[in-house]
Amino acid sequence: MNVDDAKYLKKKVKSFGVDVHPIEKALVVQYEVEATILGEMGEPMLGERKNCSKIIRVKNLTDATDVRSLSEEIINMCKLIPANKQPEVEQLLFYLQNRKDTPVGGTKSANKLEAPSLEGTEVNEVANLNDLDQYCDLMYEDIEEKVRGAALILQLARNPDNLEELLQNETVITAVARVLREDWKKNVDLAINIIYIFFCFSSFTNFHGLIQHFKIGALCVEVALKIITWVKQQIPINKMSMVVEEG
Repeated sequence: MNVDDAKYLKKKVKSFGVDVHPIEKALVVQYEVEATILGEMGEPMLGERKNCSKIIRVKNLTDATDVRSLSEEIINMCKLIPANKQPEVEQLLFYLQNRKDTPVGGTKSANKLEAPSLEGTEVNEVANLNDLDQYCDLMYEDIEEKVRGAALILQLARNPDNLEELLQNETVITAVARVLREDWKKNVDLAINIIYIFFCFSSFTNFHGLIQHFKIGALCVEVALKIITWVKQQIPINKMSMVVEEG
């Protein structure tokens, strides 16, 4: 049957769940839209599914906010969230209400996650999603370039709107995971950047399959613990150096 014979469009929306936004005071609703073109007799001719997300910002959320009333308001406003999810929405709002948002570099930023206070995790460049393949190429260069590439990919990963696009580029994710396994001992900044990339994905439950697929979760935890131990070992040395300099 020819597509010209199509007469109707049937759209079905399926909600996957609600999660907290990793950066902003907001909820993220994950859902799927299935569109099917039907013929004159109602038979399906062409179909397509697309994963989507809707961000519900609650910028005015404060310690004094009644999260139960707010959750009910959100349920009434957003038809993507079933009414029986109200207790879950209330809990997520309570979490957001009590989450401590530490500003980056001493200043508040709504577009970045809290950055580790170690040099090298930032670059003086603005990452562009169109240059993702170039950043991937950097993962095959020397350590300095790998640090730069991971930092740029991290910039993109900090924006939840980019996560789906990053996930589609399996070459990039594979390269980043490989570098963490092979080179994390060579450079602390490189390890931190890459762990942070996977942390961005782990903030959303629908990306947990990515962590499992690359078997990267346990490695990230192991590396993070070793970095923390390393940093703690440096503190007495730094303090002692300060005393000597002051003396």
